[in-house]
Amino acid sequence: MSGLIQRQAVSGSSYASFTMDEIRRYGRHLIMPEVGLEGQRRLKDASVLVVGVGGLGAPVSLYLAAAGVGKIGLLDFDEVDETNLQRQVIFSTPDVGRKKVEVARERLLKLNPHIEVMAYETLINSENALDIIKDYDVVVDATDNFPTRYLLNDACVFLKKPLIYGSIFRFDGQVSVFYAGKGPCYRCLYPEPPPPGLVPSCAEGGVLGVLPGIIGSLQANEALKLILGIGEPLIGRLLLVDALSITFRELRINRDKGCPVCSENPTIKELIDYEQFCGTRVSGEALDAARNSITPLELKRLLEAGEEIQLIDVREPVEWEICRITGAKLIPLSQLTSRLHEIDQTRKVIVYCHSGQRSALAVKLLRELGLTNTYNLAGGIDAYAEQIDPTIPRY
Repeated sequence: MSGLIQRQAVSGSSYASFTMDEIRRYGRHLIMPEVGLEGQRRLKDASVLVVGVGGLGAPVSLYLAAAGVGKIGLLDFDEVDETNLQRQVIFSTPDVGRKKVEVARERLLKLNPHIEVMAYETLINSENALDIIKDYDVVVDATDNFPTRYLLNDACVFLKKPLIYGSIFRFDGQVSVFYAGKGPCYRCLYPEPPPPGLVPSCAEGGVLGVLPGIIGSLQANEALKLILGIGEPLIGRLLLVDALSITFRELRINRDKGCPVCSENPTIKELIDYEQFCGTRVSGEALDAARNSITPLELKRLLEAGEEIQLIDVREPVEWEICRITGAKLIPLSQLTSRLHEIDQTRKVIVYCHSGQRSALAVKLLRELGLTNTYNLAGGIDAYAEQIDPTIPRY
């Protein structure tokens, strides 16, 4: 596998490029024939950009730092939230409200003061992606949204950089390495994103706290293999992990000869508008959804005025047990069409979920079926709890 990431060999076996502290620190690497002094030099000279400092980015960056990767870039624009602490082990309770990249940088430098950590407190987009990525040998996709995944893929194809992909949801995870010219890219596996709202986020569907640690560790493992030039990377292979059964399955990924980005005759030759490509930019349909919504304050006024409304909760029963709006009726989204007879169209119907995403789909479906007196609670019960009723638990 040698040669995937080109490094200038250092002549001789001198340890002069390492301090005594570093030799002590990396001793368990140095005695491995597959690593040794030369391999540790490769790690020290290497640079890895981790995009997303959350569930996946936390274990990835910690293990890369511990291994002695010389330069680690951390890119994220978010702040630490209490809901992150269940799985994002790089943060602690006192960090809530602070910028993720700031906290993570401090933690990595405490773990290993012999490395350089760059913090990018920004959104990566088509305007800055190439400038940021060009300075790194390897890119780790630790994100949770489709626009960024396609952006990173295309940028890495153009710059001929390996992209280490990972994704998590509930108990399931995926890992692969996309490296154009040596194997397929992300678009070869997923030519187009799913329709907006079809795939729930971890905030909607949940994730087992330990799963990001499993998948993130596998991503870090792939990065180290690429840098060291050892083993068989997951190029052309998609690893599927089921944390419930602890099973690992592997699927072969073939390069798409008609891929619009990595084929011999690509149709996409520069970064595009990924929000529009993934359908996340405001469209006519999105505007209709906005018109068919009410705010938490409007719902409060309706309830206080005693207006005849019917509240429908389309979350799952486990979410219903955590919290609910008084007077609501539970009809999970998956049961909606079979329980239409329970919806009273003589009254205004307000549908809600956790954040407004599933309920927006429910309202769209109900209106298409002729139930036009139906409205979505914008922001869901989470926004209602934040803005109107602080006695409702948030999750």
